[in-house]
Amino acid sequence: MTHHHTHASHPAIIKRLKRASGHLSSTIDMLLKGRTCLDIAQQLQAVEKAVQQAKKALIKDHMDHCLTNLVGPLTADQQHTLNEFKEITRYL
Repeated sequence: MTHHHTHASHPAIIKRLKRASGHLSSTIDMLLKGRTCLDIAQQLQAVEKAVQQAKKALIKDHMDHCLTNLVGPLTADQQHTLNEFKEITRYL
C-alpha cells in the first residue's frame, strides 16, 4: 500500500511538469502543421529540459527531507559526508 505524502516543493514541480506538457503539446502541433525540423528539435529540447528539471527538483527534495529524516541526528563528519553525497548528485 502506498502512503500519500506531499512536500513543499511539489507545487513547483507540478508547475515544471505542466510547462513540459505545454511544450509537448506545442511540439505535436508543430509536427501536425509541418514546421521545420529545427523548430521541432528546439521545442523537444524545451520538453526534455523541463522534465529533467522537475526530476532533479524531486530527487533533491527527497534527499533533503526524507533521507535526512530517516538517518536522524548525525555527527559533524557524518553530516559532511551526507552533504557531499547530496552535492554530487547534482551531476547526475
